Amino acid sequence: MGSERRERMKALGARLRGLRAEAGLTGAALAQRAGVGQPTVSKVENGRMVPSIDVLDRLSGALGLDELTASEVRDLLAAVETASDVDQPVGGATPAGLTVDEEVRSARLVRSFQCVVLPAVLQSAEYARHVFESAPGVTPETVGRSVAARVERQSVLYEPGRESVFVLTEAVLRTWPGSPALMLAQFDRLLAVESLSTVRIGVIPWRRPVPVLPRHGFTLCDRRAVVVETFDGERVSVDSGELASYEETFGCFEQAAVFGGEARELLLHVMKEFRDLGGAVTP
Repeated sequence: MGSERRERMKALGARLRGLRAEAGLTGAALAQRAGVGQPTVSKVENGRMVPSIDVLDRLSGALGLDELTASEVRDLLAAVETASDVDQPVGGATPAGLTVDEEVRSARLVRSFQCVVLPAVLQSAEYARHVFESAPGVTPETVGRSVAARVERQSVLYEPGRESVFVLTEAVLRTWPGSPALMLAQFDRLLAVESLSTVRIGVIPWRRPVPVLPRHGFTLCDRRAVVVETFDGERVSVDSGELASYEETFGCFEQAAVFGGEARELLLHVMKEFRDLGGAVTP
């Protein structure tokens, strides 16, 4: 990203980190008080994420800032948002896609809806590689680190005490990068994960009308935050009204989806089509 914007993000993060130290709080304690994920606190303090005004106000409230200091940090955020430099990739920058990974890591209940790309924690390493390589300005080294981080964070699916619900449109299963062989390996992973007692995977078949026209994917983390995914980035919101809206929307998609045996049958059907497609394109 441009140097001016980067420096302003660092200044905001450093100020918040200093205020947290003055308050005698750890990052985890601040996150809990503010009702946000600990990864969010860490990324903001290290200048790697621009918080929404709602997240900033929650952090300010949790820190017990007086009106003058709260106004100061809001001004620092405004300075970041008005930076004139055009964002440019820098060495070691993290591609879009890891914010949702980190938020999921800190949640006990995850509900994710996707209409184009598979949910992050369900992606095979090769599928994830194609996702990260599609981001502008990335390097092979950055992609490699991002894929490794994503695969490592997928261990949350196997941790006791967690619940994960994924709802996909059938279009997700048929929107494929790479090759049919890549997708066959990806379907093997989906079938393995679907068998876990802590995971539910639902698919909205193309023969069913969607209850709401999907515009983008999103992931609800517990009942405290939603990660909204856009074409070139992600936005974390803890606004109660926005959370309620996304929870209602997820419920509509969940009711339209098939689960269990029906979902598994659909996965196997599409998998067979990829197997046939692979045979058709093999020289």
